[in-house]
Amino acid sequence: MIPYGRQDISQDDIDAVIRVLHSEWLTQGPKVPEFEKAVANYCGAKHAVAVNSATSGLHIACMALDVGHGDVVWTSPNTFVASANCARYCGARVDFVDINPNTFNLCPVKLAEKLEEAKKSDRLPKVVIPVHLCGQSCDMAAIHALAKEYGFRIIEDASHAIGGRYQNQPVGSCRFSDITVFSFHPVKIITTAEGGMTITNDAELAARMARLRTHGIIKDLTQMHNPPVGPWYYEQLELGYNYRMTDLQAALGLSQLNRLDYYVSERNKIAKRYDELLSDFPVKRPHLIPAAYSSWHLYPIRVQLDHIKASHREVFEAMHKADIGVNLHYMPVHLQPYYRELGFEVGMFPAAESYGQDAISLPMYPNLNQDQQDHVVSVLKEALSQ
Repeated sequence: MIPYGRQDISQDDIDAVIRVLHSEWLTQGPKVPEFEKAVANYCGAKHAVAVNSATSGLHIACMALDVGHGDVVWTSPNTFVASANCARYCGARVDFVDINPNTFNLCPVKLAEKLEEAKKSDRLPKVVIPVHLCGQSCDMAAIHALAKEYGFRIIEDASHAIGGRYQNQPVGSCRFSDITVFSFHPVKIITTAEGGMTITNDAELAARMARLRTHGIIKDLTQMHNPPVGPWYYEQLELGYNYRMTDLQAALGLSQLNRLDYYVSERNKIAKRYDELLSDFPVKRPHLIPAAYSSWHLYPIRVQLDHIKASHREVFEAMHKADIGVNLHYMPVHLQPYYRELGFEVGMFPAAESYGQDAISLPMYPNLNQDQQDHVVSVLKEALSQ
């Protein structure tokens, strides 16, 4: 089977993990801060906090920005549910901003229109979470300009986008945001098996996120409320969580990071070849904004259903029947039963809903060879003509 995504594990990766297994530390050892420093340096940012998943990272990012009851957080409806759930974990209300139908990312124009209306009713968001879908950065300069005008904070959900660039700067530089969050799930650009990381240039946000990932506990004498009674002393300052990354995961991530640029380069080659092979197909291919260099976590197409006889489902199932593991990224979050119970309905975000009715993610990973890619395209051609 050709899956839509797949990890690449080398002997160097295996050796790195084995070295940790033979060391004194399996968790809370030296590899996690080493990995954090390496990712921060790669991104040109000041601080990084490793966690056990991007979902955990989004959660503590919201907490660090004091999201809570009575607050509103906006994000894209075209994302995995974690981008919205993180605000709900904090007791905040969630709303969505529709996507640009060409880039599939949160639309700055629609964001500006929604902010103008929200200001009239005093319902402005505390935080906006743009999602860099498929590896392409949102138009962060435009979103940041709106943040300065309307006073909201920004968390970049860059779960798909490590290794990508925006305005010739690495995604994760936080030039236009307070916090960026990466995912290291196996199908992402690099993997730690499960894992994630938050990036920021704000020392106080970094310190709080580091505390929140470890039960809200500190051992720093300068932050304690009471004099320590012994060398064992620690204090819990707030309600945190066990969101720590292990040294095993960090060692794998460090090894993978050495191949990050290679992986992204290969993904760009595969995307370019898809563009060429699909140029005459009745599909809409991803559109990149000039400022973005995508890391191409995913390669989604939009089937032009009015040009073919087959349905979206029939095309999807024909690909699966041929052992090609295409997928849909994503079903609109606001139409999930949980969010419908909160009052969201069909028709609220038509661009995202339309995307969910015709999008298909084709296989995309660095080791996808040309014969496999040709096979994917051949099966797709047959599926579209049935």
